[in-house]
Amino acid sequence: MTQSSRSPTSSLSLQFGGKSIAGAKSMNQDAFAAHLPDNSDKDFKGGAAAIADGVSSCKDSHIASQASVTSFIQDYFSTPQSWSVPNAVSRVLTALNNWLHKENSQSSREQDSKLCTFSAVVIKSNTLHVFHVGDSRVYLLQDGELELLTTDHVRMAGGTQFLARAMGADRHLDVDYASRIVNKGDQILMTTDGVHEHISQNALRDMMLQVNMPDPTRTNIVNLGDNKPFGVNTPEMIADKMVKTALDRGSDDNLTALIVSIDELPSETLDETHKRVLQLAIPPVLAQGNKLDDYEVLDVIFSGTRSHMYLVKDKNTSEKFVLKAPSLNFQQDTLYLDGFIREEWVGQKIDHPNVMKTYKPRPDTQFLYYLGEHIQGMNLREWMNDNPNPPLDEVRDLTKQIIAGLRAFQRADMVHQDLKPENIMINQDGRVKILDFGTVKIAGVEEMNSPLDKSIPQGSVNYVAPEYLRGEQGNFQADLFSLGVIVYEMITGQLPYKEMSTNDVSLARYSDLEYRPAIHHRKDLPFWVEGCLKKALQPNPRYRYMAFSEFLLDLTKPNQTLEANIQHQPLIEKNPILVWQIIAAALLGLNLLQLLIT
Repeated sequence: MTQSSRSPTSSLSLQFGGKSIAGAKSMNQDAFAAHLPDNSDKDFKGGAAAIADGVSSCKDSHIASQASVTSFIQDYFSTPQSWSVPNAVSRVLTALNNWLHKENSQSSREQDSKLCTFSAVVIKSNTLHVFHVGDSRVYLLQDGELELLTTDHVRMAGGTQFLARAMGADRHLDVDYASRIVNKGDQILMTTDGVHEHISQNALRDMMLQVNMPDPTRTNIVNLGDNKPFGVNTPEMIADKMVKTALDRGSDDNLTALIVSIDELPSETLDETHKRVLQLAIPPVLAQGNKLDDYEVLDVIFSGTRSHMYLVKDKNTSEKFVLKAPSLNFQQDTLYLDGFIREEWVGQKIDHPNVMKTYKPRPDTQFLYYLGEHIQGMNLREWMNDNPNPPLDEVRDLTKQIIAGLRAFQRADMVHQDLKPENIMINQDGRVKILDFGTVKIAGVEEMNSPLDKSIPQGSVNYVAPEYLRGEQGNFQADLFSLGVIVYEMITGQLPYKEMSTNDVSLARYSDLEYRPAIHHRKDLPFWVEGCLKKALQPNPRYRYMAFSEFLLDLTKPNQTLEANIQHQPLIEKNPILVWQIIAAALLGLNLLQLLIT
């Protein structure tokens, strides 16, 4: 039996191939089943395979094994898409075990019982989930090594081996569960004892390594339909080879082998990235000329107490990257590592020319780091230092590019939350790149599972949106506020509100923030630009722009309503300094007049 489902890259694609025979026995009490849906269930449920071995002393055990694998596949894919894999499988197996146990409790003879071993795997996203009862086995072939993922549930009594767990044996079902991150090209092998008791694990590994490899005895065979060579060992062929080998070596039991080949995988979920990287070691501090995996350090960009950044070259392609690794000081800091993991994951999820791209290291790495695209240029802070009084057209061009990047975050249902000049790069061609994704808010991720402390505002205090200072949640308008601060600073060289320290992390009322008009710092600024900045920088998000495009439009073309609002402001609001100067001058005049009179 072979089933193949091939889809475009970044979609789950599996090949199933299995073989099951009665062998020396008159009846085959083994069973297996596998399925990969071709609809939305593939994203939410993944693909699944199951194998079962009926207890040979029970004449109806073939019913148990067949019912277990077929009902598992049917019922698992019928569970709600919102259920997690462990929850869905647990409920399905509990119901199945209850049915078998009820059947067995109504039977008067033990040999009429319906009992079987059961092992199942579910591949969802980049995670392999394993469920196991009995002495069937599940192996994982990864990086050329075959690892046994299950434990045989057997016990010895009087020199004889007995099955310690089985489907239908007890009212309470004790199921072993394990999960592993898998890679494209990995393979899963599932066998009953009629196979693995007669073939060593090394021999099984050697056979598994032949899956999807050319068969020299069959390379001259051609499929006339599509003119492609048939001389490749499919999973079914290797499963058949295993069964025949075990039979030739004296197996007197039923024999079953089922192989799952992982041909394509979708992008990792954030949770999977967490699990993968937290198993890795933080690399030592590197110097020029050192090598880490396939990368040679060309230069040390930054080396601090929190992280290290290096310019590296891939020795295979000569392509240059920025390699970022956490500091050993933070190897036990879950808050810091959460941010580091988010940086890698977000940079892979958002594909936009104004957002820095990140790349995973090779799958077999033992070290925690990620790669980022090499951006030659300066950050926006450096640009502002070099351009203290920039033309508005240059400010608009940079703002337009920043907004393009932020809209990519918005489309992905993410909020950057730490926008500031230091996190914006401008390359040598003038292209903007948004960096630093360590505090990005991701709507699709359960916030309660993150170690980020929501009571502490994320981002730099002078650029963070006021709603965060009030302990509230933010959306894209929080990024819009931070962008407004940056644009204000590009134009004036100043901040729109009184500078705060890291101790000022709370705000009682929005009205506690007092906006300082940009025209006080730059007299040539048009009133309509002032009005645009003031609206973007409203402390209360209710009064801010409702779209990035509206902000950009008002920054580019005069909005007469905003211009009129500024022009018709009371003088105390439009220019409070001038008002106080007038009042002070008037008081001084009155005092002088009083002195003259007396």
